[in-house]
This record gives sequence, C-alpha cells and structure tokens, in this order.
Amino acid sequence: MSRRRHSDENDGGQPHKRRRTSEPIEIEDRLESLICRVGEKSTSSLESNLEGLAGVLEADLPNYKNKILRILCTVARLLPEKLTVYSTLVGLLNARNYNFGGEFVESMIRQLKETLKLNLYNEALYLVRFLSDLVNCHVIAAPSMVAMFENFVSVVQEEDGPQVRCDWYVYAVLSSLPWVGKELYEKKDVEMERILNQIESYLKRRQKIHVPMLQVWTAEKPHPQEEYLDCLFAQVQKMKKDRWQERHILRPYIAFDSVLCEALQHNLPPFTPPPHSEDAVYPMPKVIFRMFDYTDAPEGPVMPGSHSVERFVIEENLHYIIKSHWRERKTCAAQLLSYPGKNKIPLNYHIVEVIFGELFQLPQPPHIDVMYTTLLIELCKLQPGSLPQVLAQATEMMYMRLDTMNTTCIDRFLNWFSHHLSNFQFRWSWDDWSDCLTQDLDKPKPKFVKEVLEKSMRLSYHQRIVDIVPANFSALIPANPIFVYKYMDESSSSLPGYPVTIAISNAIINRSSNDEILTILKDVPNPNQEDDDDEGDSFNPLKIDVFLQTLLHMAAKSFSHSFSALAKFHEVLKSLTDSDEGKLHILRVVYEAWRNHPQMISVLIDKMIRTQIVDCAAVANWIFSPDMAHDFTRFYVWEILHSTVRKMNKHVQKIQKELETAKEKLEKQHSRRKDSGDEEEDKNSDEEDGPLEEQIERLQEKVESAQSEQKNLFLVIFQRFIMMLTEHLVRCETGGVDFNTPWYKNCIERLQQIFLMHHQTIQQYMVTLENLLFTAELDHHILTVYRQFCALQM
Repeated sequence: MSRRRHSDENDGGQPHKRRRTSEPIEIEDRLESLICRVGEKSTSSLESNLEGLAGVLEADLPNYKNKILRILCTVARLLPEKLTVYSTLVGLLNARNYNFGGEFVESMIRQLKETLKLNLYNEALYLVRFLSDLVNCHVIAAPSMVAMFENFVSVVQEEDGPQVRCDWYVYAVLSSLPWVGKELYEKKDVEMERILNQIESYLKRRQKIHVPMLQVWTAEKPHPQEEYLDCLFAQVQKMKKDRWQERHILRPYIAFDSVLCEALQHNLPPFTPPPHSEDAVYPMPKVIFRMFDYTDAPEGPVMPGSHSVERFVIEENLHYIIKSHWRERKTCAAQLLSYPGKNKIPLNYHIVEVIFGELFQLPQPPHIDVMYTTLLIELCKLQPGSLPQVLAQATEMMYMRLDTMNTTCIDRFLNWFSHHLSNFQFRWSWDDWSDCLTQDLDKPKPKFVKEVLEKSMRLSYHQRIVDIVPANFSALIPANPIFVYKYMDESSSSLPGYPVTIAISNAIINRSSNDEILTILKDVPNPNQEDDDDEGDSFNPLKIDVFLQTLLHMAAKSFSHSFSALAKFHEVLKSLTDSDEGKLHILRVVYEAWRNHPQMISVLIDKMIRTQIVDCAAVANWIFSPDMAHDFTRFYVWEILHSTVRKMNKHVQKIQKELETAKEKLEKQHSRRKDSGDEEEDKNSDEEDGPLEEQIERLQEKVESAQSEQKNLFLVIFQRFIMMLTEHLVRCETGGVDFNTPWYKNCIERLQQIFLMHHQTIQQYMVTLENLLFTAELDHHILTVYRQFCALQM
C-alpha cells in the first residue's frame, strides 16, 4: 500500500494502526536522506546545516540509534568525498552523547575488520582515513590512533607476507597523514617520527621491478612517472617540512572547536592486522600519472607541484567523485566542476589529468573506457569556453610523446580520440600533425594517425574520412573497405577451381542444401595431393577457397548478410574445417577477402568462434603466422586476439558456475534429507541424487577439458611471442644492428599487455609457464617481462 493512501485514510481504527507501523520506516528514510544530503548545495552554511542535523539525530537517538549508526558507518565507507563533513557530524554527536560516540567507534572497527576479511581494501582505506579524522574532531584520542598506525607499520617486519600486503598497510598510514598528521605530531612526535623512519627504511629496500610494466611513458621527462608509494612518501615528507600545513582539505570541525574540545575522547580498541591468507587479494601497485605542471596552466591559479600534498588531496577527491557518480555522466561532470576550492586551483587541468590517469591506468582502468569518453564530452558541454582548450592541449601533448608511450595506453588513447572526434563532426587541426607524414609508417605518430582514421571510419564511412582529412594525408587514409573477390571475372578463369565457383554461386542462388553444396565441392582437385593419391579426406585448401570466397562475396552487402550466410552453411564450413590446417586456412581466406575492412574481419572471426567453425587456438596461431606479418602491429589484430582470449575465459567461467550450482543443489538435497530424518524420503532422495551426480560428473569433465583448452591457448600465445622475439634478437645481434626497433617495442609491449589484461587467469598457470616457457635460459629481455608480471602480486 502506498504512503499516500495511509495519510488519506483518517477514519476508522485499522488505517491508524497501518499509519503507526509505517511511521518508523518513513522516519528512517528521512534520516537517511538528511545524512546523505548534508554537505550538498544549500542556502544555509554547512556549519548551520551540520549543527541542525546533529540536533535532529540526537533527538532521534533513543528510538533509532542502530539505524543512525548503520547509516553513518555506511557513508564513512562509501562517500569518502564528504569525509570531513561526516567526521564533524560524528564529533558533534559525540560531544552531546558520549556513549553514542563510543558505539560508533566500535562499529567502525568491526566494519574495518569485516572489509579486510572480504578483500575490500579500498573501502577499508576510507574507514582508516575516517577514523584518523575523528582525532581532529576529538572523538578518538591521538595516542590510540598512533598505536593503530604502529600496528599497521609492523606488517613490514613480517617475513613471509607478500610485498603488496606491506604496501597496503604503509599506504593506509601515509594517505591518512594529510588529514591528521599535524594533530598526531603535536601529541606524539617521537612515535610518529619512528613510524616515518620505519616506512622510509621499508621503501628503500622494497622491490620495484614491476614499475616499467605500469608506466604510461618510459621517458622521465618532462614529468617523472613515479611509483605511488614513493610519490606519496615524498609528498608527506614535504608536508612535514612545511609544518604539516595544507590548504585544500575542507575542515568544518574548526568552526566547532570550542564545542568539540570539551568532548570526552575514546580510545580505539587494540587493532591487530589480520594475518596473511592465501585467498587474500591485495590491490596492485600503481604508477602516478603526470601530464601537467604549473608551466602548462599559464593563466589563473598556480597548479600545486607534484610533491606537494595538495596535489595528492585534490586528485584523491576528484577520484572519489568519479567513483561515486561514474554511472551518471551528467551528475559526475557537474560534481567535478563544482569541486570545493575550485577558485584556488586550475581545476580543468586537474580534472583532465585525473580522467586520463584513470583511463590509462594499468592493468585496467577502474571503469569501462567509454565512460571516460562520455564524461569528457559532458564536461566540454558544461564548460565550452575553457575545457575543450585544455583537452586539445592534453591531446597535443600525448601525440608529441607517442614515441615513449606504452602500447596499451596508445590503444586506449586512439579509441578515446576517435570516439571523441565522432561527437564533434571529426573536426581537428590535422595540419598541426603533418610532421608524421615525413616519418616511416612504422613509427608511432603516423601509425597512430592511421589507426585513428581507421577507427573513425567505423563510426562514420570511408568518403567522410577522405573529405575531412587534408589531401597530403592520403597515405594514412584507410583503404576503401571493399571485398576482394579473386574469382571476380573472366580474367580469373585460369585460376584453379574457377568453374566450381560458378556452380557454387548458382547453387546458393537456387537455395541448395548443405549436402548439395558438399556434393559440388567433391569435384574440387586437391593441390596438396598427388594424382595417384586416393585419400580424398585430407585437407583441401582449394575447397575452402572456392566455397568461402564465393559465399562471402555474395553476402558482402552487410554484417547481417554475412552472419546469415555463415549460419545457413554452417554444416559445410564445419566439414571443411575438420583439421587444424582447415581452421587456419579459413582464417586466411577471410583475411584475403576482407583485408581492406578490418572491422569485418573482427566480427566474422568473432562469429566463427561463437559458432565453433574455428577455435581459439587456431585464431592465435593464425595471428602469429607469417601470413599476418604485414599486419602484426595493427590495432585490429590485437583487438581480435584479446576478444578471443576473453571468450575462452568466459567459456571456462560459465562451465565452472554451472558446476558450482549443481554441487550446491546436491548439497541442499543432502541437508534437507538430514533435517527430515525420513527413511522413505531417503530412498526418494537417492533416486533424485543419481541424475544430479551424473550431471556433476559430466560438468567436472567439461571444466577440466575447458581449462586444458584455456591453458593450451596461453601456451600457444606465449610460445609464439617467445619464438618471434628470440628470432628478432638473434637476427639483430648477428647483423650487428640495434634490436630496439618500433616493431620490437610494439611486440614486447603486446606481450606485457597479454600478461596485464588477463592476469587473473594467467596466475593459475604460472607453474606451467615457468617450467615450459619462461625458463632461466630465455633471453633476459623477454624474461624481464615475465618477472615484472610476477612482481605485481609478490
């Protein structure tokens, strides 16, 4: 029943009873709304809103204490951008009701333990930061916070824990100090000095071989790409040197100092970090993305330096806003542009740097790539006079630094840029990039422009791309995406199999069945076979050539026509691809016919994998085959390979989930039988279990088979990489030339990309990879990539 009906029914006993039962729910909803919305735009000041809300909550504590505790603990965990607002609110409540303050601190500690147990390390980080800010609000006594930090830092003394575990506890301490460092140093300077010395000692001995794998740029100029803990420690050290001064954290509790300093404080219960367990998944290390400094924003406020703690605070807050609102691009853009203190900083530069920092984050961005594109478009709409210029400046800077940019980040850059251009009529000052026309086409700049135009064509059409680009860029304009049919006309009549193509073409027009097509194909001579060889079932490339070329040519009008053709003649295609050679050859034919249309190649191969005409290992072998050497460094090839690996991974996950569901079902049946204790039901249950146990057995076999296929796919990919890279290195060494060519950079970074993009799956097969492929005898250039990957979860 709706609330409106409750309020309308004002006579008779029953409706009043209903109203009374709904009132608590309405009050709880109102409390949640009031707490969640405090700190948003309002006609009153934040201080008066906080004081008013504290009064309301205090009045409701007798009846709704548990609800209020639950809401406050949740916002502390999920709304970190309003951390100081909520810590002030808790401070005001603690000053009015000491017991409530104690219960809140206990709830927070319970929640911290729970989040660590569940591997929710980001949320745990926000809780630690919130607890530390409660010291400023006189809720928690400084000595007990220092004791907690000492326990956190003691983790670095553990002998058997992974480095990523120590990293997280050190980061939790360091990242809280911008908020509470001053207060803790005033009260416990000796202990804090000892903590920072321990951290410094740990940072000096810590392994950092993973860093090159995570850097967006390999060059240290103009902006060093620092490891996140080193950067944060430098920022904290500078803050300490500046006597813990910072100017960017909103601190509403200062206005209530006279009230808060009278409050009684609580000691944190002793907190021991939970021991390391095998199923713990710690956050991966990061590299801090830097694109701008104060020289890039010449007008207006000065951008804080990379080692000033203000830079850390601003970036953290912008990351919070994106994390909270990423699903609603309009809200997210508006929140970013209304950042508190925006007049003291070049906000547009910070926003653009943070967004690209997330987009280029390795191994994966926090959110889907397209979100960042739509967010930047929205920001351009809201700030048409200033933000597009900053974005253009950023694009220009990234283009200028393509030579040292990570290949995975170049992929994301070109995806973003082509999508962005498509929303602004593909307008761009192409002449500014004419320097790429004098370079070898394998170099990053011409390659990037060519790939951007090709990607833009997917979002438009060929003639449009020809029209928007200056004539001197013609060498970089993608080919017209037309089908290349080698049996096109009479001039092809001398080609083997030409008469059969006419018969196949007529059979398709006359809607012949799969069997009739196969009968026609029986007469095709096998170029791999001697005349006196009677083995008719061996692999015949000409059969695949004549059939698939003709079929795809007749269906070349659209994706839909091609999909229908593959579906209609699925049986023929399956029979032609019985062998591994057949699968490889079918991929060669698709490439030859559609070599001017990479998108068509991608979608056809995707369809063929789904319909099991080809398998994932065949696609991997084809990509690394000599036939593809010409296109090996092109973007679409790696798009196909990653899509293939993802399909394989999803297939394994799907069967594993089915197996888990079946096991749970059996478990439920057993527990139900145990609870009932009925002998008759026992007999029935045994009959019920039979089919289920058979199903589990079948699924178990399917899982093992799928995992074996998955492992084989990764072995094929890594083996081919090793062969190609080793051949290149040996060739260069023999010829006395530099091995570090554009091809080598692309290939070695594609190897890194495979490791990073599919790291969770690859970790299952580390032992096999180490024993079979990444052995000590391998060239150190290739082995370094493997060791960098291993270091990510050390």
